Amino acid sequence: MTVTPRFEGPLAAIRPYLEAGPIAALFLGMSSGFPFAMIGATLTTRLAQDGIDKKSVTAFTLAFLVYNLKPLWAWVVDGVRLPIIGRLGQRVSWMLLAGLLVIAAVLNLAVVDPSASLIATAQAAVLLGFAGATFDIVIDAYRIELLEPRQLGVGAGMSQYGWRIGSVAAGALALVLAARVGWQVAYMACAVFALPAMIVALTMGEPDRHREPVGRRGLTELGRSIWGPFAEFLRRPGAALVLLFILIHKVGDTLANLTFRLLFEDLGYTNDEVAIYDVGFGFWAYLIGIFIGGILYARLGLKRSVLLSLVLMAVSNLSFAGLAASGHSNWAMAGAIGFENIASGIGGVTVIAYFSALCDLRFTAAQYALISAAASIVGRLATGTTAGGLIERFGYVDFYVLTTALALPGVVLFWVMIRAGLVDASIGSAGAEEGDPA
Repeated sequence: MTVTPRFEGPLAAIRPYLEAGPIAALFLGMSSGFPFAMIGATLTTRLAQDGIDKKSVTAFTLAFLVYNLKPLWAWVVDGVRLPIIGRLGQRVSWMLLAGLLVIAAVLNLAVVDPSASLIATAQAAVLLGFAGATFDIVIDAYRIELLEPRQLGVGAGMSQYGWRIGSVAAGALALVLAARVGWQVAYMACAVFALPAMIVALTMGEPDRHREPVGRRGLTELGRSIWGPFAEFLRRPGAALVLLFILIHKVGDTLANLTFRLLFEDLGYTNDEVAIYDVGFGFWAYLIGIFIGGILYARLGLKRSVLLSLVLMAVSNLSFAGLAASGHSNWAMAGAIGFENIASGIGGVTVIAYFSALCDLRFTAAQYALISAAASIVGRLATGTTAGGLIERFGYVDFYVLTTALALPGVVLFWVMIRAGLVDASIGSAGAEEGDPA
């Protein structure tokens, strides 16, 4: 049985956000978001300003595919105890190690020169992708195990607040510093965003809900530790449809989002305009969307709020078709960014709450790594291999109309899952109250 919180008044709507768990989720999200910005929009802008062609720029989004491969080593985070620092706890020790790896990878990307060697830049981006993916594995597991089932919706919202703050702050800082002191210093300065999650882990300690996997020795136990999390998930009723939904629900959204900076560059927006509207205005719109998402989750429940957010995210892509048709217009840019970020903020609460509730607490790191990786792999593959070519062939307007159409199958499939009772049947122990069947 899943928990659907209910607001009793204005103060009750705010109070859950002030609890220790959700506040910790905010800082965890800050550290989770910034590596994505460093190899996403920020690197796209850096490459475009260095004169790299569109096909090569969009191909760099393939570095995100490392995030989609994280289920291959997520079991290590669940089952391997680190020497020396392992005494701090499984989650805390891995948080510290992963944070240090991210800092080193950001510094490495800072010193490469894209105009001198695209290969070296690609290697540095992939390395940061690996470090960021490992950091994400630990952060997601820590967040889910730290939060109580009743806090999953609020915690997802606070995590998204933090993710947006981290990605936007790092992206804005990089843009501002790059225009004044160069990209190397800009990237180096952004490495500090790894610290919030590390500090949270040291302050909050090992999560109370963390459960140690049974058996860690011998080849048989090793095989079970790798395959066990996936086997447990696949044994649930309707697991194939749930996994299909995870794979396709974000295809259109991912395909559109990773090309916005190319659109802004071609429409002639300056770095300052991008920083003001995409980074600044978009940031506040996203925060508003997250707050609305929390209210919808509480009022409508998990199933209806997720369905509504999927519809909004699909339709929001059309606003960028309108921006492309209107040309360089600050009002049109503000409207498109505002609508898209509000819709994404709502989805960031409702969909992530559902995905978090899917996890079995024995395999939190491995299962959430599988879910989060599967959620974006199709869109990232499509972006890295076809987005640039589709834009050059059809133009931006038709491209964003296409991304809207690609989002519709996910909406329909989730509606089918609701009707068939598969949403409730798929919930794991992370989303069940004590005494409820998982």
